[in-house]
This record gives sequence, structure tokens and C-alpha cells, in this order.
Amino acid sequence: MKRSTMHFLFPLSHRRLLHIALLPVLPILVAGCALSPVYERPATPAPTAFKEAQGWVAAVPGDALDRGKWWSLFDDPVLNDLESAVEISNQNVAAATAAYAQARALVEQQRAALFPVVSLDAGASRSGGGTSSTRTTTASRSGNNVQLSLGATWEPDVWGRLRGAANSASASAQASAADLASAKLSAQGELAANYFSLRLADAQGALLRDTIAGYERALQIARNRYAAGIATKTDLLQAETQLANAQADEAGVVRQRAQFEHAIAVLVGKAPAEFTLAPAAWSVAVPQVPTGVPSTLLQRRPDIAAAERRVAAANEQIGVARAAFFPNIGLNASYGSSGSRVADLFGAGTSLWSLGLSAAQTLFNAGATSAKVAGAQAAQEEAAARYRQTVLAAFQDVENQLSAAQVLARQQDLRRQASQAADEAERLMLNRYRAGQVSFSEVVSAQASALSARRALVQAQADRQTAAIALIQALGGGWHAEP
Repeated sequence: MKRSTMHFLFPLSHRRLLHIALLPVLPILVAGCALSPVYERPATPAPTAFKEAQGWVAAVPGDALDRGKWWSLFDDPVLNDLESAVEISNQNVAAATAAYAQARALVEQQRAALFPVVSLDAGASRSGGGTSSTRTTTASRSGNNVQLSLGATWEPDVWGRLRGAANSASASAQASAADLASAKLSAQGELAANYFSLRLADAQGALLRDTIAGYERALQIARNRYAAGIATKTDLLQAETQLANAQADEAGVVRQRAQFEHAIAVLVGKAPAEFTLAPAAWSVAVPQVPTGVPSTLLQRRPDIAAAERRVAAANEQIGVARAAFFPNIGLNASYGSSGSRVADLFGAGTSLWSLGLSAAQTLFNAGATSAKVAGAQAAQEEAAARYRQTVLAAFQDVENQLSAAQVLARQQDLRRQASQAADEAERLMLNRYRAGQVSFSEVVSAQASALSARRALVQAQADRQTAAIALIQALGGGWHAEP
């Protein structure tokens, strides 16, 4: 590398002449030029409508979207209280918040490079040595030295390298902000899904307890009939088996509920031992979700926004790499004074100042600079490809959830019909057993079918709520406009 540096030392009386000489140069140094390509958002497929959205309600315009308390649409006060704690106490959200703060600090750091650096140096020393003597005098070689200097250095952003780095950091910070929004949306969605799974466990537990009570009554009937010699011991054993299996299922539901309660505790930033969620009535409401059009998805999804901002950051890095083809130019200035006493520092006769202009240019590096430019361009192409893939995955996610919501709505209606029919079959079969018209094995079969149908119905209700949560997340959050 060859570096050219020029320094000028002038007495204070010549300062105006130097100002006049530098005036034509300064506009050139300050103006600079941009070497980054003009940024254009990568083109992505944009269908006019979602394939699975027939019959869905249209959303409001994207610029009025509220990405706030979407969970309030489920009308569950307990869920509302839990969700309010996620943004404050969830550690994944806290980590994303800290990452965003780091990204913003990096932006300030990069922007600071556009301005001069001013430094102040001061020092004092005392030196001494041996003595020299003659026939008449003896003298000691010693003395004091005090220095004070003020210096400044500045790298004019002639080729846009510093601005490109600052713009890249700014785009990365915006991507980090979108990552923070994604972390919040993910934690909120996971909390809502776990909460409704816990309420499903509550409903399953209540259902099983009612079923166990019914099985106990059926067991007592079988015992009475066996004691009267009307039924065989097989009926008694089948009734006991049926009851024990139901009790085991209830124990399994208790375990599942505990796991969901522990997961919720972690999501709200608490140790599981310090968190308890009491059983409560389960609201099976499923909100109507307006879908809008695919183009609004690009405005709503934080992961899409983050991917697009990373493309912009990579685009600026191309300009930063290209700037290495041109010389680095620097300006430095200093003003200082020295003397044997502090009072001497303020005397005009002991003061000197200087201005310097430096330029450094790489003459040969075996193509390393070209390779860096090529690498930056490839990184931009990679980021663009990841952005397009993120958009395609988002469209797929929405289509999947729309299809699931439609199918689960039909399934819930069919599960309800099946449960009602199975309940009636169980009632009739038990009456026929009391009348001695059927064997107990037929009662057991009817009871098992009824229990399975009931559990399938409440599972379908929970699946619809979970699918609604997934659809809200796929659409990027809430969709209703603020008043």
C-alpha cells in the first residue's frame, strides 16, 4: 500500500492564507458520491387472492392495521391478563429487545464515523542530569516541560463508504425491530395456544369425571345383577375394566394440564413452582378472521419485513466494498503549545498549529478487493432469495391455515352430531341392559363410543381456536383498525 501524507506547519499569523487555500477543496471532500446500487425491493409472486379464502371477510386497508391485542377477540379475561405479561417478562422477547438495542447502538456508532474526532492531550515532565563545573561555577542540567495540544482528525466520506455502512446498519436495525415484533407475536401466539390447550384439558377432565361417575353407576348395576344371579361375572369384570381405563385417562389429562401450566409460566417469565392457573370455564368462541388480499400480507408479516430490510442492508454493503477501489482521504489538524511553565502555554510565541492531508491507495492486492465486491453482490442475491422464500412460505402458511379453519368448522358440526347420537345410543343401551335385553358388552361398546365422541367434540372446539391463532399469526397479527 502506498500512502501519501502532507503536513503543514504555520505560524498563527498565516492561518487566514491556509483557510483561503482549502476553501475550494472542502466542497469536493464533503459532497462525496454513492457507490451502492440503487435499491429496489426484490420482485415476489403476488396472487390477487388467496386460494382458500372463498367466503371470507375482506380486511381493512393495510395502513390502518392494528397489530396489538388480537387475543382480546377470544373474550377471555384470564388470557388477556396473561398476554399483557408476555411483552414485559418473556425472556425471548427480552433477548430480542436487547438485540434491537444493540442494533440501534451500532447505527449510532456508524453515523459517528461521519464526523471529526477531536482529542485533547496534556502532559508535564521534569528532567535532570549530572552537574558541570568550572573553576568558578557549578550548574545542574535539569528543567521542566509542559505541553498542551488539541488535535482533530476527519475522514471525508468522498466515496460514500461511511454513509453506506451507516445505511446498512440502519437497515439491519429495522430488521432487528421486525425480529422483535416476530418474537412478540410468536410468544403471544404460543401462550394463547397453550392456554386453550390447558382449558381443553380442564374440559376433558370434567368430561372424564362425569363419565367416571356414570361408569361407577353402571358398575353398581352390574354388581347388583351379578349378586342376583342375573348377570355373569364377565359383566362385572367388563364394568371394572371400563371404569379403570376412564380413571387412567383422567390421570393422563391431569399430567397434560400440568405441562401446559408449566409452559405458560415460562412464557410469562415465571418459574413453574411460582405459577398456578385455577380451572375455569372455557370460552369456545372462535373469532371471524378477515383475510384481506395477498398484497397486504407483505405489509403485515414482521418476518417478511425483516427479510426485506436485510436485502437493503446487503445492498449497501456492495457500495462499501466498491469504495475500496478508491483512496482513503483524511484530514488532521492540531494546535499545541509547550513551555517550562504553565503560564508559557498561553503565550503566542510558544504556539504552533498544523494541518495535514493524507491519502492511501491500495496498488496491488491480487484481486482481493474485486473478490470482496463479488462476495457482497452474492450476499445481496442470497438475501433477496431468502426474502422471496419468506414471502412464498408466508403465502403457504396462510393458505394452510385458511384450509384448516374451513375443514375444522365442518368437523366440529359433524363431531357434535356424532356426540349427540352416541349419547342417545348409550342411554338406550343402558336401559335395555337393565331390562335384560342385551349383554353388558354391548353397553360397554356404546359407552366407549359415547366417550370417544364427546372427547372428539371438545378436541374439535380446541382445534378451531388453535387454527384461528395460527391464522392470525400467519396474517401478521391483529387486523382490526383502531377507532
